[in-house]
Amino acid sequence: MVFAVGVTDGVAAGGHVGHGEPVDAAIVLVHSPSVGPLTWAPVAARLTASGAVMVVPSLVGVADAGPPFWRSVAETVGGSIDELPLDMPVVVVAHSNAGLFVPVIVEAARRPVAGCLFVDAALPARRGPTAVAPPELLDFLRPMVTGGRLPQWTAWWDESDVAPMFPDPGTRRDVSAEQPRLPLSYYEAEVPVPDGWDDTACGYLLFGPPYEDVAQEARDRGWDVDQVPGLHLHQLVDPDAVAARIAATVDRWCPPAG
Repeated sequence: MVFAVGVTDGVAAGGHVGHGEPVDAAIVLVHSPSVGPLTWAPVAARLTASGAVMVVPSLVGVADAGPPFWRSVAETVGGSIDELPLDMPVVVVAHSNAGLFVPVIVEAARRPVAGCLFVDAALPARRGPTAVAPPELLDFLRPMVTGGRLPQWTAWWDESDVAPMFPDPGTRRDVSAEQPRLPLSYYEAEVPVPDGWDDTACGYLLFGPPYEDVAQEARDRGWDVDQVPGLHLHQLVDPDAVAARIAATVDRWCPPAG
């Protein structure tokens, strides 16, 4: 079972996504620190090819910065946001465990964030600090630690759980190779939840189990919830559909001027 936890930096410039109207926003694709930016690469390629303005910050080195790990995530993503055109609103799109860091990303950004989309992602607490991992996951992880680090994320699970998440062996090999070995302390940490971070558009894009309850929590918060049915790394399997849903959300939140 996969627990509900959770490209090189660069900006691609353009003006529209797919066959719709021009997108008047810049997109920040944030991957879970448990994996790497290649989990967003196919979606990034689709958005870039269609002319979207976007950036994919790499968080593979956040554990090396030491605790508090959330601060390194916020600073890294904030630095990437600084690269985006100043005349465009920003939409943060976070997958999996990266969802827990959205509040500190919003607070650290040196410009307003127009919207936050959680893609098959963990949600921050409504108030107060959020535990990165629940107690049952920590109990599952502790016996795996060697040399102060955990195995790569895909090594935690049975082959029957891991293999279907990837479209082909080559993609699995590349994505698996860049995964960091995080310290257990990363998962034992808490992430602050600043007041007012969600005073902006928020939404949830569900793939499937085990995130249905998380998507329901998003509904309970009054957020828009959509679904592209699939497994947890479905953005690798059907990047066209996932990119299209992201683009549609950005269009809805940041409609073109005029």
